[in-house]
Amino acid sequence: MAPVRDPISAAEVLPPSRSWREKAATGPFSDEHLDILSHLLDDFLRIPGTPIRFGLDGIVGFIPGAGDIIAGLASTIIIFAAWARGVPYIVLARMVLNVLIETVVGAVPFVGNLFDIAWRANRRNYKLLEGSIADPRRHTLTSWLVFAALALVLIGIMLLPALFLAWLWTDLHQPARP
Repeated sequence: MAPVRDPISAAEVLPPSRSWREKAATGPFSDEHLDILSHLLDDFLRIPGTPIRFGLDGIVGFIPGAGDIIAGLASTIIIFAAWARGVPYIVLARMVLNVLIETVVGAVPFVGNLFDIAWRANRRNYKLLEGSIADPRRHTLTSWLVFAALALVLIGIMLLPALFLAWLWTDLHQPARP
């Protein structure tokens, strides 16, 4: 006769399920992988005899037209990982701004590639991610100032066509001068 097992003690105990944000901190979005990615994109090569470092972002930028788009898309991996890990939106806005600046200025031939090498948006974004994870509820004054400046620039860009049309309208409806 087989021994009788208590059904409660025989029950399989499963560890509590982790949230998707906790799962995002492991695997391809782990700190180690994101650090390697930012290093690979921004500063894994060094010009011999100089302290100047650059990565794939600076190299790919030399491909006319598509290079900066490809580099910008690669940079969004860190932003997506930050979003998946629950980084505050204000920090995500700074990260997007870093990549946007690098992509737009990087589109200028040659000078833009030098800017890409100096700007290092991916290393900046990784540092923002690290700081945000270390102190998740802290919104720095710098983040809010950057966000406010970006908002003012966007409002200005939206107002420029309206101001131009108003100027054109008043100029066309003035009486002809003799």
